[in-house]
Amino acid sequence: MRFPRKFLYYYILLLSMFILIFTGCNSSKSKIVTLKLSHGLNENHPVHKGLLYMARQAWEKSDSTLEIIIYPNEQLGNEKESIEKLQFGSIDITKVSTSALESFIPEMGVYALPFLFRNSEHKWKVLLGPIGKELLNAGITRRLKGLAYYDAGARSFYTTKSPILHPDDLKGLKIRTQQSIMAIKMIDILGGSATPISWGELYTALQQGVVDGAENNPPSLYTANHYEISKHYSMDEHTVVPDIILISTITWDKLSEEHKRIILEAADESVTVQRRIWAEFVDECIEKMQQKGLQVYYPDKQPFIDKGKELWKEFEGTKIGELAQQILEVQ
Repeated sequence: MRFPRKFLYYYILLLSMFILIFTGCNSSKSKIVTLKLSHGLNENHPVHKGLLYMARQAWEKSDSTLEIIIYPNEQLGNEKESIEKLQFGSIDITKVSTSALESFIPEMGVYALPFLFRNSEHKWKVLLGPIGKELLNAGITRRLKGLAYYDAGARSFYTTKSPILHPDDLKGLKIRTQQSIMAIKMIDILGGSATPISWGELYTALQQGVVDGAENNPPSLYTANHYEISKHYSMDEHTVVPDIILISTITWDKLSEEHKRIILEAADESVTVQRRIWAEFVDECIEKMQQKGLQVYYPDKQPFIDKGKELWKEFEGTKIGELAQQILEVQ
């Protein structure tokens, strides 16, 4: 039986509309949201491996609709530049030290106070508790939302010529610090000369004698190959400054509620993985560096603690001082 021409026309039109609607729904459902994540460490670092896990979890939990592309090694800028790019929405996520946030979120400076945490258990009770969560959200008005904290261990001094066994040994030495007011104050109070330098430029600065040393954790010393030049590592563990994963609120506000939930879940789950990788890697790093000529020292911490108290006094009666007192009271 033959259909009249006009009915055939309407049939084709309806069929075409149905196909367009159906394929449109499918393409909307499968549209991939791609986020750029910047950090300054290399691919062998536990932080990078934690971020890779977060990216995989986000991809799997979202049915392959949420993609996080990671750019390590300061490819998209150093920590300060990455934070600024988050504020403008030109990148979506970054991992930085909380010390790098002090000029954006002053309260973050509390984490850089020397000998703030009693031990690892105390640190994680703070970071995962009300104080830590409050500080994660302290930068929202500055377009910076904290997702989670990563373990960055304890920072100790490493030097090119002689070990730091007492604060007096820092006198006359130029020590590289982060772009952090608190870190600069701490080095100066301990007796050294604080010299802020970008992480990516530090190897050359040590090599050329621009600075006499720096301070950081074992994995960073190892993965950046700084032990090739700085043969003395003094484990005074003066600060325990966590890393933080940040997302731009410009990006956050554009995400669906489902994608927001997935990113938070993926970030939280990656923390457990990163902490495990970190703990395993620290001992491995120290052993490998010692095999290659690094001298590791364990000085008496009390003289460093006594000197560090001078920095605490400077913040009495301030927001940072109040936060520090709250942290001390966490049991």
